[in-house]
Amino acid sequence: MQNNWHQLLQFDQQHIWHPYAKIPSTTPMIGVQKAKGSIITLADNKELIDGMSSWWACIHGYNHPTIQQAMHEQIEQMPHIMFGGLTHQPAIDLAKRLVKLTPLGLDKVFFSDSGSVAVEVAIKMALQYWISLKKPQKKQLMTVKNGYHGDTFATMAICDPDNGMHAIFSHALIQHHFAAAPQMGFNKTSDNGDINDFKALLSQHHQNIAAVVIEPIVQGAGGMRFYRPDYLKQVCQLCQSYNVLLIADEIATGFGRTGKLFACEWADITPDILCLGKALTGGNLTLAATLATAKISETISQGNPGLLMHGPTFMANPLACATAIASIDLLLASPWKENIRGIEKHLQQELLPLNKFSGVKDVRVLGAIGVIELDRADLGEKIQELAVQQGVWLRPFGSLIYTMPAYNIPQAQLQQLTDGMVNAVKIALSS
Repeated sequence: MQNNWHQLLQFDQQHIWHPYAKIPSTTPMIGVQKAKGSIITLADNKELIDGMSSWWACIHGYNHPTIQQAMHEQIEQMPHIMFGGLTHQPAIDLAKRLVKLTPLGLDKVFFSDSGSVAVEVAIKMALQYWISLKKPQKKQLMTVKNGYHGDTFATMAICDPDNGMHAIFSHALIQHHFAAAPQMGFNKTSDNGDINDFKALLSQHHQNIAAVVIEPIVQGAGGMRFYRPDYLKQVCQLCQSYNVLLIADEIATGFGRTGKLFACEWADITPDILCLGKALTGGNLTLAATLATAKISETISQGNPGLLMHGPTFMANPLACATAIASIDLLLASPWKENIRGIEKHLQQELLPLNKFSGVKDVRVLGAIGVIELDRADLGEKIQELAVQQGVWLRPFGSLIYTMPAYNIPQAQLQQLTDGMVNAVKIALSS
């Protein structure tokens, strides 16, 4: 078996492109043979505590029996059917749940394949809305710096233009408007300098802006930055005042990660359009959703051509929808709020002391998110290696070492996770 894995990894290194990687890979991938709960079992049988919940999606851990059972039942009945001209109960039941759970007024649901596509659909909704109102000049977008919204072309154009992952494509992207990033700090008492900058830009360009796109409360892959709810509330109010749509990208924050079911709840707002993904199926299958208000759907449906011009082949895949239903029901039946508070308290207790350590720029915690920001951006690979030696799986990027564990991670494993993070960071900074 080990010899076979050696050959498999050699092939992988030479032929398979991984996220943000080169071929041949300079660092061989780590082979995984199975995963259960918050444990990843490697090809050599070594076990790692998963600190990433597979890029924030596996909120129940891996192979949860309730979700697995729902998947098996749906496979036997109907794993897929086209959604053009046809419908099915898993899609209807999932849409009912999303309409009920999301902020009031978001009652039109479009299913797609991934978070990036969900944001693409939201952008198309916004553009079609204004086209239908015979205001095609409102075709630009506005967002804030340090944001991340996906890897497709429309979404790349609204990711951070300077320090984001897509600067190399800037010459080929549509140019949009970027306000200063919101000031850091969930509990920050602010002078509102950031919202004043946002307001100035919006007031100057609102005649040509279709929508503002923003990650509520937590800016994810653009810097793992937390900001105050009042900023988001004021953004919503300004969008209403200047007749601009608001798109909330909750791909990373949806389904409880910050301590609220949706991060918009911290500011008590309802956006015009809401994007969901990642944890929607508990990380078991790819699925995303874009929700909109009746105002959006009615305007598009009464305009020209009177149709929302998007339709993925695997839209509303029945297997993925059944999986999402099982994941949502499992979440709501669990003490998820208590679990998140427990994880938050533990992360604060174990990680915040690193603020005093030389080489650490900042440590911040919100809900089930723990972030260690270093002064240096070249230690990620070393820290990942050290964490694996400690029995922990992390995936740092740049100067950010962070964790988003499963909500049901056992306390002993959570302790091993934070011990591994702290030790890996200390060793890397002292070497």
